[in-house]
Parts: sequence; C-alpha cells; structure tokens
Amino acid sequence: MANKVYVIGVGMTKFEKPGRRTNDDGSPWDYPDMARESGTAALADAGIAYSEVQQAYVGYVYGESTSGQRALYELDMTGIPIINVNNNCSTGSTAMFLAAQAIRGGLADCALALGFEKMQPGSLGTVWDDREQPLANHLQALAEISEVLFPPAPWMFGAAGREHMKEYGTTAEHFAKIGLKNHRHSVNNANSQFQDEYTLDQILDSRMIYDPLTKLQCSPTSDGSAAVVLASEDFVDRHQLAGQAVEIVGQAMTTDFRSSFDGTCKGLIGHDMNVQAARQVYEESGLGADDFQVIELHDCFSANELLLYEALGLCAPGEAGRLVDDGATTYGGKWVVNPSGGLISKGHPLGATGLAQCTELTWQLRGTAGPRQVDGVTAALQHNIGLGGAAVVTALQRAER
Repeated sequence: MANKVYVIGVGMTKFEKPGRRTNDDGSPWDYPDMARESGTAALADAGIAYSEVQQAYVGYVYGESTSGQRALYELDMTGIPIINVNNNCSTGSTAMFLAAQAIRGGLADCALALGFEKMQPGSLGTVWDDREQPLANHLQALAEISEVLFPPAPWMFGAAGREHMKEYGTTAEHFAKIGLKNHRHSVNNANSQFQDEYTLDQILDSRMIYDPLTKLQCSPTSDGSAAVVLASEDFVDRHQLAGQAVEIVGQAMTTDFRSSFDGTCKGLIGHDMNVQAARQVYEESGLGADDFQVIELHDCFSANELLLYEALGLCAPGEAGRLVDDGATTYGGKWVVNPSGGLISKGHPLGATGLAQCTELTWQLRGTAGPRQVDGVTAALQHNIGLGGAAVVTALQRAER
C-alpha cells in the first residue's frame, strides 16, 4: 500500500520582472539567491533543518546542467541525491510529483521540491538552434489548421481560443474578463509581479498579441523561485506537524496522447492530457470538481484558463463562457480560481510556477492567505501544464481531515 504524502513546508520569493531585482550589495539577483530565499522559507515553515531532507528535486527550464546542485548548496551540502528536472512550464509540478513518488514509494521520509527561473526579457525563444525543436510536430500540425504566427506560445493558445469562439460562440470579452479577474486577485498578493487592477476596457484595449489575446491576458516572463517540503505520515507524526500539514490526496501526471494530434487546436495545447490527469486525480481522491473551493490552474493565457474550466470538469463543453459571465470563478462564486493572480498577473518563472501554485493552495487550506483567503476551504485543486508535453494535476486537503 502506498504511503501518504504531506506538504509540511512552503516558501517562495516575490516574482519579479527579469533583471529588475538586485541584492543588497547591488549584485544581480541570481538563481542561487532565489533558491536560498525560497528554500530557507520552506524549511523554516516546516520547522526542520536541511539535514533532515533525504532527497531533493530541483526544476528549471533555462540553465546549465547541475544548476540544481548549485542552487541547493546555498542551503547546505549533505550529500543527498539532487535530481535536476526540466519539463517545460510544468517543471515545478513535475519536481513535486517526483518528490511525492519518493515518499509514496517508501524511498524517503522527507523530500524537497524546489523550482527557479532566471529569464530573459520578452517572448520565450529557443536556445539550441542546431537540432529538432521539441514542439516541431505540434507547430507543424497547428500550421495545417491555423495561420502561422511567431512567437509560438500566443499563437498556439490564441488559436485554441479562436476555435472555441467559432464552435461555441465565446467572445473576446469572455477571455478579457478572465484577465480582469486575475489582475484583480493579484492586488492582494505581495508576491505577485503585478499588483494593478484594470477595467475591462483597459484589458480589451491593451496591445493585441494574437487576436483575441491582448497583452493583459498573457503571462509575463519572470524571475523567481518557490519550494515545497514533502513528508511521510510517520515523519509528520514524529515532528508533530499534523496541525499544519496538507495531504496530497490525489496526483497524476500525463503526457501527450495520439489524440493530441486530432486536428484541433485545443488538442495541440494539451486538452486530453488535462482531461485524463484530472480524471485520474478525481478517481484517486474520491473528490469531484464540485468538492473544491479554490483552484490554482495554468492560465499562461486567458484562453487556456477558459478551456481548462471544461477540461477539468468545472462545466460541460461549450459552457465556460457562462461560468465567466456568472462570476462562478471568483470570490462569491462557486470556486475561486487563481486567487494568487495566476500566471497572468503573479508571473510565470517556468521552473517555479507549479510550486508557487502549491504554496498558495497550502496557505489557503491552512487559512493563512490573508486578504486573499477563500471562505470555508476544505479541498484545493492544482493544475500545471507544459507543452510538448506534460500535465500535472494535484488534489490537496488538510491533514486532519
């Protein structure tokens, strides 16, 4: 029988515009500085020393090999296995998935998942141009059904948004309202890259990136880090941490299915990965979409958040626009989706994103999220995706439940 897995400590840095932050001595804020800040905070939150961590998984997308070791050496050097993880935008959640597997399988009693990113300003680009690009097949398939635009990310998600508009009558305003919501949520998040509130007209009138997606509906490049300490039930009991522990009651990771190339734009941005990962989590946890009060999901673009309402089972296909119009995904609605501000406003340092989502949901389940706190939280859902591809979905509940 698999061991239970608990989140016992979380920590994160403020997410920043690339290159904006410096250290106190004026030197650049580099990834070891980020890791030291988030990792120290997570260990302090758990009330343990780094020497009690038996394995560590460190996620980043842009960086040299063994950057994970260099990052964690800021905390200590204890000789433990440190595994470097790269899974595109789902890197942070993949690191957490692997750390949870180690505990679930009895290979460790305490494991650390840490993610960071030090990014270049502007749109994401390729580093290695002398070899096949991981998304080459996806982009070729998309080019056969949609006009071509570069950079690829807004094209891929914008095309899926257009497809939903054509099939179900969704409007540009529906997508803009998601950007409006997430920017409004971030006003109360000191860790958010942006903390500005906008009107709907300002969202709609901001610079067009790929119709219907305007700039204020797109996640920015970001620097930052987040960390999560996971532990077994025995570790939690020995350290008397049940009062703060959050249980991972369901978790699944999927990669692309053949159906991803079914001739639709939503297939190419991971629809079936999302659907199948969510189904596995619901089955494992015994919970359904209606049982969660708060959700952190991968809103790299507003179009993706809208499509995820349907993929995660919050509503039937074609009904996501109605959820937006009804205010079902904000405070006072059925769920609060992305209370942190989401990727659109909180920021998106790729390797840290999934772990920052877990950090926010842990605070929500503990009731310590301050002005962002959602009322009556008993269960939380996390979704993180990387194209090319991997989707990670996690269900969380307070340990004492």
